[in-house]
Amino acid sequence: MPLSEIVGPADHLAALVARAARATSALVHFAEGGRLRLWGAYGLETPRERIADAPMDEGLSGIVVSTGKELILDDLTGEEWAAVGWRPGAFLAFPIRGEHGDILGMCCVAERDPRKWSADDVAAVAEGARVGTLLITEHLARQEIDRQRRFLDAVLDSLHDGVTACDAEGNVVLLNQRMQQLWGDRPLPRTMADIDVIAGFTDGTGAPVKRDDIAILRALRGEPVRNHEVELQGRDRPTRHYVVDAQPIIGPTGDTIGAVQAMQDVTRRKRAERFRTCELEVITALAEARTVEAAGPRVLEAIVRTLGWTHAELWLADDAAGTIRSAAQWSAPTWDGGIDVPDELPYGVGLAGRAWQAGKPLWIRDVGRPQSLISPETAAESQLHAALAIPVRHGLEALGVLTVFAGSAESHEDELVALMSGIAAHIGQFLEARLVEDLQRQLTRTKNEYLALIGHELRTPLTSIAAYTELLREADAKTLTEDGPAMLEVIERNTTQLRHIIGELLELSALDGGHAEVQLTPIDLAGVVREAVARTREAVDGEPLTVEADLPPELILPGDRKRLRQVLDNLLGNAVRYSPDGGRVTVALRVEGRAAELSVSDTGIGVSPEEREKMFTGLYRTSRARDRALPGTGLGLTLSRAVVQRHHGSIELIDDDGPGTTIRVRLPLDAR
Repeated sequence: MPLSEIVGPADHLAALVARAARATSALVHFAEGGRLRLWGAYGLETPRERIADAPMDEGLSGIVVSTGKELILDDLTGEEWAAVGWRPGAFLAFPIRGEHGDILGMCCVAERDPRKWSADDVAAVAEGARVGTLLITEHLARQEIDRQRRFLDAVLDSLHDGVTACDAEGNVVLLNQRMQQLWGDRPLPRTMADIDVIAGFTDGTGAPVKRDDIAILRALRGEPVRNHEVELQGRDRPTRHYVVDAQPIIGPTGDTIGAVQAMQDVTRRKRAERFRTCELEVITALAEARTVEAAGPRVLEAIVRTLGWTHAELWLADDAAGTIRSAAQWSAPTWDGGIDVPDELPYGVGLAGRAWQAGKPLWIRDVGRPQSLISPETAAESQLHAALAIPVRHGLEALGVLTVFAGSAESHEDELVALMSGIAAHIGQFLEARLVEDLQRQLTRTKNEYLALIGHELRTPLTSIAAYTELLREADAKTLTEDGPAMLEVIERNTTQLRHIIGELLELSALDGGHAEVQLTPIDLAGVVREAVARTREAVDGEPLTVEADLPPELILPGDRKRLRQVLDNLLGNAVRYSPDGGRVTVALRVEGRAAELSVSDTGIGVSPEEREKMFTGLYRTSRARDRALPGTGLGLTLSRAVVQRHHGSIELIDDDGPGTTIRVRLPLDAR
């Protein structure tokens, strides 16, 4: 603060000097920057601001300061000096010196009329000048202390560390700006004995910090503290990580007069370390697993454990069904909440379904709020707080969704979203690699089955054709006349069977290779199914078999009418072929979400669980069909799957409550 603003003590000094010298007025000036500043005054008849600032080389005061000598003038009649705001008759002044003899200012008294200054008057002003030295020196010292304190405050406030200092009794005497920011909206502590000082803090093991473990109090007991790690946790705020250093403040006599601690926020560094660990463990888990069923739990465990989340889920998309299905989930062992995870979610429903629909990451800061994708009741019961959902992709294709949940607030940071997006990309690459491996195994199996077909399915009709051809060649005229037509019928029937097998093989090869023409145009699938059912009923007319259908009036979707009719004929043909006398074939068509769902059920011999997936590969036929010598090549369902996949759909054999088999086909209602 400038000296010119501290007028109280100097005004009192001027009054005392004026009374001691029995003068009308008195002034106290100090020198600053080549100018004289009025510091104290008594008995002024002129407004103070008129003489508050004057050049050093003007007036009687300037002579005293510039020469450094006292000035005693008894009679100034006829002289005009700018000294006290009027023309003085007598003037008495002494310089104010510093402890090293430097001129700090001057102290003077003045009278309107001429006057003979006595020795007592001179002594009084000289004494006033000496008191002025004490006042100015003390004030300059305080000014220097204030200046140094301002420098110190600026340095402390520029630090990234939060600094706290306390006295010997633990009373807080200093908190820099960063430390105040770390406290946030909580009341600042007045003493380190305040319980709020340790509220929410835990050590590296998760145990609450005790008061005696506070670094600054340990330093107050004489113990230097280095790299003490603590965490600040809370449901309504993200977890923060800090490293604390503290040391005692030793007084001039060697006793501890206080302590100081510096708290560094290392949350970003800790997060980066966890991110690296998480990604490494995820990559390791994916590298060591062969299936998504084996990899999923390990990947989610790595995410939950290394990132400190509470719960994680992996969902896989079923485009044809318009749903995402739960593939894996993992919860932290210390989590005492719970959440009911459904087996599947429709497109656009729930957090995972919404992320699949949006095709981009979705972040929910508080799952208990009304706008959350999880109900407040579920959030309260599960003790969840924040959630993040990341689509799992390979290229432009959405394969699923990765969701993670936290039991406390988490910041929506680009680094976290980038990490989870990278993990989702690793999962997408894993899923794509497993699909390629499955296709390679299927190709190998199909090749072997083709060879088996040549050795079995083709050999049987060829053997029959060759045998009857030989009989015809060796038959006489009578035998040709009597048995020739029947032999030719056998040859023709086997030739037709060969032609059918070769046609299906060529068709399957074209579909697998993408060379077969599949034109997706709007068609009425209900009409196609109705025609196929009518044709099947005609074929079984008169036989002890019932064909039932539950169809909507119309169901429009993009498809190839000829190819889908081929699928229906295969499914209905299999159902009729494997159904016993008195059996029933049921066909149902309905809309489920974004897909049309067609199911064909029979009450036939059924399929064992271990044979279900094999039904759609190559030339496979069930053991029961082979045991009963039922006709067929085993290519019907394989061809059907190829056609359905070209329609971006799915076909599967599902569980049936009763005897028999149910095949379900799902086809998307919109073009892909």
